[in-house]
Amino acid sequence: MTTDLVAAVDIGGTKVAGALVDGTGDLLHRVQGPTRARESAENVLRAVTDVVTQLTEHELWHRVVAVGIGSAGPVDARNGTVSPVNIPAWREFPLVEGVRKTTGALPINLVGDGAAIAAGEHWTGAARGRSNALCMVVSTGVGGGLIVDGRLRPGPTGNAGHIGHISVDFNGDLCPCGGRGCVERIASGTNIARYALAAGWRPAEPDGDVTAAGVAAAAAAGDPIALAAYDRSARALAAGIAATATLVEIETVVVGGGVSQAGEVLFGPLRRALGEFATLPFVRNLEVAPAQLGTDAGLVGAAAACWSDPDTFLIRGEAGN
Repeated sequence: MTTDLVAAVDIGGTKVAGALVDGTGDLLHRVQGPTRARESAENVLRAVTDVVTQLTEHELWHRVVAVGIGSAGPVDARNGTVSPVNIPAWREFPLVEGVRKTTGALPINLVGDGAAIAAGEHWTGAARGRSNALCMVVSTGVGGGLIVDGRLRPGPTGNAGHIGHISVDFNGDLCPCGGRGCVERIASGTNIARYALAAGWRPAEPDGDVTAAGVAAAAAAGDPIALAAYDRSARALAAGIAATATLVEIETVVVGGGVSQAGEVLFGPLRRALGEFATLPFVRNLEVAPAQLGTDAGLVGAAAACWSDPDTFLIRGEAGN
């Protein structure tokens, strides 16, 4: 890491965040705006460029050597395009080209948001010092990224580790991605709430919280339907984690995102379910840990992925000659 800065951008279904990040992972300047995910493709891009423009106007911008973007996916890092499941207007959308109009000649590194979070947690968070880890975000969607042999492995297109769209029920509900029984379709916050409401759960107050957070509070108080909703989510996560661990021999699983804020309401049944699904000797003792970077994980990770990209280092080296 150096004393230069990376401009990091984190694009999700509800917000776009941006930051100037130094070589230790500190956010020196942070901005945020709404994604406007249900609007036109051009309006969503404008939401992103508005955030990037605010970064370019900061007094430290002259120190920026690269731009790291972590976006809801799928992404295609080779072509600089994105097709987020939760941003309907963006299908093979030329995101890198659109951002480059604001950032100029700086190199841009694009990865999926799950890969970004993995890079961040491995750099300064719960996976620091771990050689083989799956880092996940469980929120309105479910994403993930892989650390293998001590390095982020985003894959050719930047989507490796996208655990949310592993099918754990081949006869299950149709997922917006086009598959059936995906982890995300069962385990995300949206689907925890959907399942609980369909099963008859209602908050104690007429105008109470009907999101996954409200279900978590009810589960903590012992509500049987709410507990069942979180147990169902945990089992889907465990099945996906066990499948991933079997393929790539991860040792640590880091779970972040809004749903992880439920604490033991989620982690308790998740650890129990892993005992059922992860039974082979080389996956039997998976460590499960909560993420440490909170809502800034995507920004720290977009910067970390940028620092670790060989092409970015090459360009930075040439610029310094």
